[in-house]
Parts: sequence; structure tokens; C-alpha cells
Amino acid sequence: MNDSNYTRKIRFVIEAYSPETESFVNSSRTIEATNLTTVLDAIIKVNETEKHKVAARYSCRMGICGSCAMVINGRPKLACETNIFKEQSNTITVGPMQGHPILKGLVTDFDDFFSHHKSVKPWIVREDPAEKYSVGKEFMQTDEQRDKFLPFAECIKCGLCVDACPVSNIKKDYKGPQALAQAYRYYADSKDQVGGSRLDYLDSMEGAWGCEFSGSCSKVCPKSVDPAFAIQLLKGEIAKRRLKEALGRKED
Repeated sequence: MNDSNYTRKIRFVIEAYSPETESFVNSSRTIEATNLTTVLDAIIKVNETEKHKVAARYSCRMGICGSCAMVINGRPKLACETNIFKEQSNTITVGPMQGHPILKGLVTDFDDFFSHHKSVKPWIVREDPAEKYSVGKEFMQTDEQRDKFLPFAECIKCGLCVDACPVSNIKKDYKGPQALAQAYRYYADSKDQVGGSRLDYLDSMEGAWGCEFSGSCSKVCPKSVDPAFAIQLLKGEIAKRRLKEALGRKED
């Protein structure tokens, strides 16, 4: 097959944030892309060949670390997983995510993101603290128990879901889809022993009830975690807990 079918000239636009002027600076150039060129490849090439560099964050280059999250042609994506040919456009426009504070160029600040993540205790909590140092046994799980949390365990903390979430973009104290999905992941894990307190902590508008179920978070997740579904499951568990409490008080 003719090699020309695998090469195309693309207009590549970078909307980089300048902290000095507190504004965006647009720069455009024409690049030659092959059918294997990713958006991250193009950014690296720009920084290797042009005088004016653009600040960008990346690491693994294979869709694992989540570092290269940005907005590509108006949609939050991982630059390393976005093939330029598959965008089916002669213009590729990249910019930083808007749902996180912007630092410089295409780089955003994740302090708030990880603060929300940490606040939901994204780890298994056991009642006996001594187990941390000496367990003495293996905690077995059935396939059914594992399947309750496994679909939500693939989060790579890229922040794309938060950027796509309309609530997170206007309400900074909202925990956000990433943190809430991980809260459910650990609540649903049969090895965890503090499920009730997890539900109590998230029974608020800053927690599970702040979600308006637009589904945007799940649409952009590169690992198909489906945080929107996890949040609805979390709401259901909170509602069941409150109903049991109400019935218990009524009986008393």
C-alpha cells in the first residue's frame, strides 16, 4: 500500500497558559503526522525542535500514569493515548484541563484533587491496627465479593473525570467523581471494616448528593471505571443506611 496513506500534514495548535500574563497564548504550526503519531508525540516534537517550549507533564507514555491529561479538541483525554489520525480532523488543538488550577503551559495543579482523594480514606481500614504489622492469615474473597469493587479499582488518578464534571468545575468543595468512586471501591471491599463511617462522611452535598449524574465523568475515563455509576451505588447505600436508622428509631 502507498506510504502516503500513512502520513498527513496536521495543523497543531497549543493553547498554553502563561502565569506571567495570567492569560492563554495560542501558537500554531504544521506538523507531519503518521498513523502512529500521538498528541504527546507531537508535543514532545515541538519542544525538541522549536525555540519556545511548552510546559507539559508526562511520564509512562503508555496510558498508565495519567500524567499527560489535557483537553484535546475540546475533550479531556490522555495525550499519550490519543492518536492524531483517529481524531479525524486536520486541526488538533490542545490546552490544559480547566477543572483544576492551571500552573503553566499545559500543566495543572493536583493539590486539591489529591486532597479530596485522601479525604475519603482510599485504603482498606481494619478494626485491629495490629494487623498492619502482623496478620497471621490470608483474607480470602469469593468471586462475588471481588466483583463488587473490582470494576472501580482501575483508577489511574489522571483527573479527567474531575475536569469533565460540571459540578466540580463550579463547586470546589465537592469531593468529585474520582474521590467518590474510590470511596465506593473501598466501601464495597469485603476486607474493609468501616463501611458505615464512610457512608456517613459522604452523606452531604459536598459528597455523594452533590452529583447531578450528567455522566460526563464516565464518558472520559480512559480505564472505563464508570465513576458516575459508582456514585449512584454510593447514594443507594447511604439511602439504605438512613432508612434502616429511621425504621429503628420508629420502632423504639
